Amino acid sequence: MAKFKRILLKLSGESLMGEKKYGIDEKRLGEYAQQIKEIHDMGVQIGIVIGGGNIFRGLSGAGKGFDRVKGDQMGMLATVINSLGLSSALVAAGVKARVLTAIRMEPIGEFYTKWKAIEAMENGEVVIMSAGTGNPFFTTDTGSSLRGIEIEADVMLKGTRVDGIYTADPEKDSTATKFDEITYDEVLARGLKVMDLTATCMCKENNLPIIVFDMDTVGNLKKVMSGENIGTLVHP
Repeated sequence: MAKFKRILLKLSGESLMGEKKYGIDEKRLGEYAQQIKEIHDMGVQIGIVIGGGNIFRGLSGAGKGFDRVKGDQMGMLATVINSLGLSSALVAAGVKARVLTAIRMEPIGEFYTKWKAIEAMENGEVVIMSAGTGNPFFTTDTGSSLRGIEIEADVMLKGTRVDGIYTADPEKDSTATKFDEITYDEVLARGLKVMDLTATCMCKENNLPIIVFDMDTVGNLKKVMSGENIGTLVHP
């Protein structure tokens, strides 16, 4: 039995690079699709938001002289490319998938509405919600918080390269220790970079719990959905 009925899965665009330095690693994409298929077979309703950092990140573009609004729009399009790649991999794995976009771009994807997303999930489709919020100055973390709240998800699962939330960046600080669980307020007070401030505050205000876990280890997504205590739970 799955622990949650409906989830919002937030995937890192950078993780899609796998062993590559840029773009999409087909092997990683296939692993993600298989992991998503495993929990889909458990009857879980799945909404997905995926970042675009493997292709273009608006904020870093702004630091290199791009207009911030245009840079963010380029980042939104990067998330659409990743969403199309993931939907293709899911269909190849035998899972129905639908791409919705926050900006009108038919026939690439249908224009997002909450009701369209929920109806598709209830019909057994995996719904990939792309192009962020459709607005500049918002990250895909904020986009995933917004979509998670809108689709009335039971939890947001944030799949990353690390196995949870630490007191400091474990890739830079060997003394960093991991939290099994932590409150939103403590995340904010400690200034932990779980998600950006806007995204964390939205989850806090709307009581959407977050589980941060390592998605790059095959099988971890099913473990989280089976209730195994891996990763870090962020709660009220």
